[in-house]
Amino acid sequence: MKFQKTILKVLSLIACVLLLASSCKKKEEANPIIDSFLPMQVGNYWGTANRQDSYTEIQETVQINGKTYYKFFSLIGGDGVSVSYLRIDEQNRLIQAFPTEPSKIYVRADFNAKVGDEFYTLNDQTVNDYKVTVSGKTDKEMSFDFRMIYHPNFQNQVRTDTYIKGRGWAGNFEKVIINGKVVKEK
Repeated sequence: MKFQKTILKVLSLIACVLLLASSCKKKEEANPIIDSFLPMQVGNYWGTANRQDSYTEIQETVQINGKTYYKFFSLIGGDGVSVSYLRIDEQNRLIQAFPTEPSKIYVRADFNAKVGDEFYTLNDQTVNDYKVTVSGKTDKEMSFDFRMIYHPNFQNQVRTDTYIKGRGWAGNFEKVIINGKVVKEK
């Protein structure tokens, strides 16, 4: 009888240890480290706290030329709408594609590039082909300067896009949700 009680206590202790170990493991898996400058998961959100006026949200995935792209829906100023189809390719570049022109590829960022590196968004010398220069890079943040060099009215106009690792765009957003977790809220 005493032997059976001891075995029962040992088995209970082992069950408790296994239960604790498995619950710790689940917590680690639920909060993975996000190593991307633009995390892509349906539901990711950048914008106002109440989802009005201006925001961007990943709504779904779409296949374009056999590749998975994420549909980024943006509401701008309460009445303007923009839709972009983006993915990060095997070379760690942020690529935009167009369902209506599947062979057209637009490079929006190259996260493997170094400061001073240059590339072209379309590489076709049209008015929408920007010359992009990596203007800043740290382990946590990366910036790209876009110059319109082929547009007759806007030559050398510059805009900068900055990305924060694990968060995406560096804009002044009230609320940011990445992979189901609120990472910023005013």
